[in-house]
Amino acid sequence: MNGKIEVAIVGSGPAGCTLAALLALRGIRALVFDDDKRPELLVGESLLPTVIQLMRRLGIEDRVKQFSQHKPGVGFLSRDGSRLDFFFPQKAIKGMPNYAYNIPRPEYDNLLRTRAEELGVTFVKGRAQLERGTDGREIQLTADCLASVPELGGVHPKLLVDSTGRARSFAKILDIGAKRGNRNDVAYFAHFENFDVEAMKEGQVVITTLNHGWSWRIPLPGRLSVGVVVNKASLKGHGDTPEERLESIIDQEPLLAAAGKGRRRVTPVMTYTNYQLISNRGHGPGWVATGDAFGFVDPMLSPGLFMAMHSADLIDRHAFSQGAGILDQPAKLAKAFDKVFAELQDWHEAWAELIEYFYDGRMYALHSAGVQLSEKYGEAALPRLMERHLTTQITRLLSGVATRSRYGRSLLKFSLKHLVWDVEPAEAYAIRG
Repeated sequence: MNGKIEVAIVGSGPAGCTLAALLALRGIRALVFDDDKRPELLVGESLLPTVIQLMRRLGIEDRVKQFSQHKPGVGFLSRDGSRLDFFFPQKAIKGMPNYAYNIPRPEYDNLLRTRAEELGVTFVKGRAQLERGTDGREIQLTADCLASVPELGGVHPKLLVDSTGRARSFAKILDIGAKRGNRNDVAYFAHFENFDVEAMKEGQVVITTLNHGWSWRIPLPGRLSVGVVVNKASLKGHGDTPEERLESIIDQEPLLAAAGKGRRRVTPVMTYTNYQLISNRGHGPGWVATGDAFGFVDPMLSPGLFMAMHSADLIDRHAFSQGAGILDQPAKLAKAFDKVFAELQDWHEAWAELIEYFYDGRMYALHSAGVQLSEKYGEAALPRLMERHLTTQITRLLSGVATRSRYGRSLLKFSLKHLVWDVEPAEAYAIRG
């Protein structure tokens, strides 16, 4: 690629590196500010099948496969021992890869950066210095920052991209508010050896409803990522440090204690504040936000990394598919970004709606009703055929293939309201604080 750098991306996480790589594939020069601060563990280790298409577009799937665990689906264990297992059958997801991967995040993030570099993206080690903008820009690099990056040649990029994750650097400078979800949870997680995943198929992720909160178990090569998500108010009596709290919760939750009886922790324990947040605005003159810098979802169904990469893909497809010239047409660029964030808003609403069905117990109650239908009417009866169709639609929703589907969402909502009877009330299955 030749010419001046036209886009500067602040932050080198999956969203930023994906966007930089996609721009490079279009011949648009981008520079990424990378402060090179990466923790040993990161949440977002379990992917959805929809990410595979982006991997293939970037040409990295074969390399991801070498250090990752094949993921065939996800299972949900309730306190009463009932179980929901969702896999990714080809028939249900219609042409989409019927698998995903569980990934060690540092390796995955490093690969995205490496691929962006291979495609010609420039990386600058250091943190971008930002200030409110002038000359038609709402936010800009400071004069000192601009002078400190020789690759820019003293010329300010036409577009700045906020890829700073939950730090939301641009939003904070511009005083852009956000809508936050209702929960106030905290997650503690680490990698273990000798911890039973209780998967029905190798690589299956298992989500467990605990007496307080919920847990994840994500199989990785040679180890298991184990996390617990609990309301902050329920931490009393579990110790003072993240290590004490994670170990104590595992030992006091029967469904985890038995599986982790012979466990050995092989990493530090990481703490992660678990809530949902969506910015009131995702772009303005001279800038746009991507990934968690715009909004992030509860990790229950593993949508986080998909949403980060998909937000970059949406920016690329809605705006830069029209060519680099759109950077010189502010009104046209703003209109394209409006489409991006209208779609992202719908994604967030759809994920929040689906995740809430698991939190409030309605999905488990629906499953129990489906089991009764099967036992009562047999496999070939009309009620059972309807139940199988609903399962297909739920699989499409959970996999990211059709999470925004109006038909699937409406069918699920109708079923939750009208097709659940003679089973325990949803509250019996709900995730408690």
